[in-house]
Amino acid sequence: MTENTQKQPKPQKLVGVKGMNDILPPDSARWEWLEKRVRGLMARYAYRNVRLPIVEPTALFVRGLGEVTDIVEKEMYSFEDRLNGEQLTLRPEGTAGLVRAMVEHNFLYEGGKRLYYMGPMFRHERPQRGRYRQFHQIGAEVLGFGGPEVDAELILLARDLWKVLGLQDVRLELNSLGQPEERKAHRAALIAHFEQHADLLDEDAKRRLHSNPLRILDTKNPAMAPVVESAPQLLDFLGEASLAHFNAVKAILDANGIAYRINPRLVRGMDYYNLTVFEFITESLGSQGTICGGGRYDYLIEQVGGKPAPAVGWALGVERVLELIKEQGDEQAAPVPDVYAVIPDVAALPQAIATLQVLRQQGVSVQMHAGSGEGMGSMKSQFKKADSSGARFALVFGAEELAQGQVTVKSLRDGAGAQRLEALDQAPSWAQSLQSI
Repeated sequence: MTENTQKQPKPQKLVGVKGMNDILPPDSARWEWLEKRVRGLMARYAYRNVRLPIVEPTALFVRGLGEVTDIVEKEMYSFEDRLNGEQLTLRPEGTAGLVRAMVEHNFLYEGGKRLYYMGPMFRHERPQRGRYRQFHQIGAEVLGFGGPEVDAELILLARDLWKVLGLQDVRLELNSLGQPEERKAHRAALIAHFEQHADLLDEDAKRRLHSNPLRILDTKNPAMAPVVESAPQLLDFLGEASLAHFNAVKAILDANGIAYRINPRLVRGMDYYNLTVFEFITESLGSQGTICGGGRYDYLIEQVGGKPAPAVGWALGVERVLELIKEQGDEQAAPVPDVYAVIPDVAALPQAIATLQVLRQQGVSVQMHAGSGEGMGSMKSQFKKADSSGARFALVFGAEELAQGQVTVKSLRDGAGAQRLEALDQAPSWAQSLQSI
């Protein structure tokens, strides 16, 4: 055997990046079902869609989220652009990018905006149920309005979404982070408290003690629970205006029958929040129980270079919401075609496809049988595929029917297999009878 005729090694099969998942049918139908309902609800609340880049300047997240947050310190996918040396990051969340877009395009100078977005986010962390390296968020943001009514409106919007999706056992937790000066006084009290109990702090808490002590309150370390529970509460440091804002939010929620629990340890994971913060939590997903969270971020617009303007928003994790829907047994069936076209012979293809196009234009969902390149396959195999497709009807384009300008419409779901002949040139008139009710 010569060198040129030696067997070449088989190429190694490539697989996706761990924690970045393919979404294939029929699972993709569940995503479409969710997205459709989100779009419908957002329209009823008069929120408009925005679509934002996946890659942003790294400085946007360092400045907006905070240098000592877990996201910036540990989780961002950052890299240097080889062409110009610019530091770039795959977006780990959506709010900072949306604010950047509003500032860059002077979008708020026309007045306040209600906006929403959908899309993938990226964080380098250990993949587990409900937590992936590429995950998807749906976010709702209100910019340019400082009143408590929009905080409450966003919570009402999320509550209505759970209703639309049929979700049960989702509880709301609420807190206020006050304003910077109030947090500054609370911060000093926190540091003093934790310094008195330094022997009880883990390494992460010790590292955060003087850089971001508020984040210690969000620890997941059960051994630190007693020292965290005894720490000073930010609510005790709120001034009159912050308390009035928080009480107004609660009053609107009370008037709308929304139950909530005040959680003085709720701080969220980004530094940009002030005043109202909230999370929607379920017990059904274990440690990944937060399915939606957000709050007010009145200083972020100025931080990224815009004129000062108030803002508030939330984001939900799509994977977690879909997992919760599945956990509660409310699975959505994958869509099926109305009709499967059985085509016994390649000679029938031109006339058959022309008819199928007319039906599609009338709103009928049609799956056409496709051959292997060596013919269309047997009638038995075609009917088997028609049945497995889930279609309600089969259209049989036999030679005899076509010679008379007709097609056989055969029921696949009534058990009796009833069938009838229909005229090809009258397809618009009988198309509606094929559609799912």
